Amino acid sequence: MDLSILKKQQARFVVGLMSGTSSDGIDAALVRIKGTGSKIVIKLISHRHFPYAPNFRIRLLNEHMTAREACILNFELGERFAEAVLAMMEEAQKEGVSVDFIASHGHTVAHLPPPHNEKPGTMQIGEAAVIAERTGRLVVSDFRTRDMAAGGQGAPLIPYADWLLFRKLDRKVACLNIGGIANFTVVTPNFEDIIAFDTGPGNMAIDGAVRLLTRGMKEMDKDGAAAAKGKVIEEFKEFLLSHRYFAKVPPKSAGREEFGAEVYLRDALAARRNHSFEDLVATVTDAVATSIVNAFNRFIRPEHEPQYVIVGGGGAMNLTLMRLLRRGLPGIQVFTSDQFGIPHSAREAIAFAILGNETLFGTPANVPQATGASHSVVLGKITPP
Repeated sequence: MDLSILKKQQARFVVGLMSGTSSDGIDAALVRIKGTGSKIVIKLISHRHFPYAPNFRIRLLNEHMTAREACILNFELGERFAEAVLAMMEEAQKEGVSVDFIASHGHTVAHLPPPHNEKPGTMQIGEAAVIAERTGRLVVSDFRTRDMAAGGQGAPLIPYADWLLFRKLDRKVACLNIGGIANFTVVTPNFEDIIAFDTGPGNMAIDGAVRLLTRGMKEMDKDGAAAAKGKVIEEFKEFLLSHRYFAKVPPKSAGREEFGAEVYLRDALAARRNHSFEDLVATVTDAVATSIVNAFNRFIRPEHEPQYVIVGGGGAMNLTLMRLLRRGLPGIQVFTSDQFGIPHSAREAIAFAILGNETLFGTPANVPQATGASHSVVLGKITPP
């Protein structure tokens, strides 16, 4: 495909794909994009969630995955991504438009960022060649590796999109995404002043606790209902917040290597089986909220005082978690991104649609001060149709 043709189009229609560390399914967004860089214009056309079957989710969550298992899952996930794209192409057809290309984050099975890992690396699966073959569309994928090659941590990557989406508000805002991992972006008028980092665990810890305590019978604490009924176990909360990650300063990024249920929670929960399910889930939820608030107070408040915190990701639907955040951030209005026209479940998929667009234009889209990269780089790899 001649990329110059795509660049010359007045607008491009992109399907952005995201499979997060919570491993609950694929988020897909059909996005209309015009332009590049600070002049970009973005419109969400449609978005859908494609849940994983329970057995497939268990395989993705396996923290001891062999190379053979990762190899097989890479192609299997590519097929599932392709199925999601084909469904979104039908949505596009209903809107009278055609999908021009696909931007896929993939699914992270290992993320070992520098400088905290002597031998850094990152791996996202969901084979782009399979997606391209099944859909007949160009695919942009593997966004993290170039930033890491430039000395960065390969995360967080959505601050660039946050800046484009929210910078036009007439005030300073902090965008908080609570997926498997939670991360902040402070949107400032000047791109060079952006602050962004992973705060630590998000849904990964809460979902992991529910899954371990119910032996897989439940996958999540819907609406934070169980946590709302429980009482916080202070010594357990103190233990959860003693993880060495919380003492690190940005640039920093986290993953399941630090906060996967097996490494972060299994033994701790087993040692506290005398406590109720509700109390244990309440404690993990409170620890997640406290880690976010602590990070805000330590790394954002000293220099910035955002008037809004705009929450996206699945955590935005956890009513108990949102209540705890509002309590921990007095004087600051806490909204969901839905209230600004960006569905919480579509935010990351939209972000990768934007990053894919910038790849095709050759526009750098990392935020060096957030990732620690030595310079700005163009992200992503291109697989032709």
